[in-house]
Amino acid sequence: MRSRTAATAGRRPLRVATVITRLEGGAGVLALRGALALDPAECRPTIITGQGDRLVAQARAAGLEVVIEPALRAAIRPASDVRALRQLGWLLGARGFDVVHTHCAKAGAVGRVAARRAGVARVVHTYHGFPFHEFQAGPLRRAYVSVERRLGRITDMALCVGAGVAAEAVRRGLIAPDRVRTIGVCADEPGRARRPAASPEARRRARLALGLPADARVVGAVGRLTYQKAPEDFVAALAELSRPEVAGVWVGGGELAGRVRARAGQLPEGRLVLAGERPDVPDLLPAFDVFALPSRYEGLPTAIVEAMICGIPVVATAVNAVPDLVIPGETGLLVPPRRPAALAAAIGHLLDSRAAADRMAAAARAHVSGRYGATALRDALMAAYVRDTRAPSRMAEDSLARPA
Repeated sequence: MRSRTAATAGRRPLRVATVITRLEGGAGVLALRGALALDPAECRPTIITGQGDRLVAQARAAGLEVVIEPALRAAIRPASDVRALRQLGWLLGARGFDVVHTHCAKAGAVGRVAARRAGVARVVHTYHGFPFHEFQAGPLRRAYVSVERRLGRITDMALCVGAGVAAEAVRRGLIAPDRVRTIGVCADEPGRARRPAASPEARRRARLALGLPADARVVGAVGRLTYQKAPEDFVAALAELSRPEVAGVWVGGGELAGRVRARAGQLPEGRLVLAGERPDVPDLLPAFDVFALPSRYEGLPTAIVEAMICGIPVVATAVNAVPDLVIPGETGLLVPPRRPAALAAAIGHLLDSRAAADRMAAAARAHVSGRYGATALRDALMAAYVRDTRAPSRMAEDSLARPA
């Protein structure tokens, strides 16, 4: 099928399909905030997702169109994946989208192939991280890399969340270097002004909301309870600290909730609060003395940016684009992944060395100030969507784009 020509700015807004498997977690937040940041006079976004709850409701409340396609699932399920490919191909073709913007691995694979088969003029993909990582078996990792390289040939622009992710995409040869761009996350909440550093009163309210004593030492994490985030290492680090006055808090739900709850039961009562999915994360951050993220792999975590804006000292694993934010000894501390003892030692240092922790927190707040807002994200998206949209894609005839 011949590629359609996208609309020029003087005629009508670009019709943009934002495709993501699950509108949740950090990737879901960035996809939604990106859609909300777009100027309605320039773009008319539609979110297509397999599932979502709070963020879907938020998108609809803001006036965005959301289409739920149940066949679009995170897990590899051949029958569902073929059905999702057909459904997306039909939807993208019938609705006449000018741009398809996919997020994450599964939606990135199915969505990009469907877009090319439907003849969409512009295909953009965001790498929030990668489906391959060092903890996989070698053959599986190589297979994922091979698939991503083939998908890169039908992608007009890759937006990489963080310089570390962009460098990995180039090093692995996932896409031609001239089609790689680095973007940041968006820490701006729709309709809310940028938050000041946490105050004693904000700290008191946050601890009250979490049921924590006002005088507790609190180590907190924010993220989905998934394999990627390694919540079991957070629990192990709390046990390694062996300090009865230190309480841990994990904000976020996920498929590992039951397993993490069982592990938490091995700690003394009250040592770990599993707060579940919460819509008020920025309001809870002031409760923390230290923010800790033990992930196996990451992109550029919005949660770390929000903690830094709040003035909370950070310790995180040295993976992917995290060092964009956490500069060792300057804006926080880095530790190796899957090393709970090292994580515990770094947390202990920040708890015990208040002057050093405060210095790093102040430097971190300055480091992220003004860098991760809606305006910067909107400009990056428009540059990806508009460039060369009036010409047919040079990748449109790739073998992946041809119907089977």
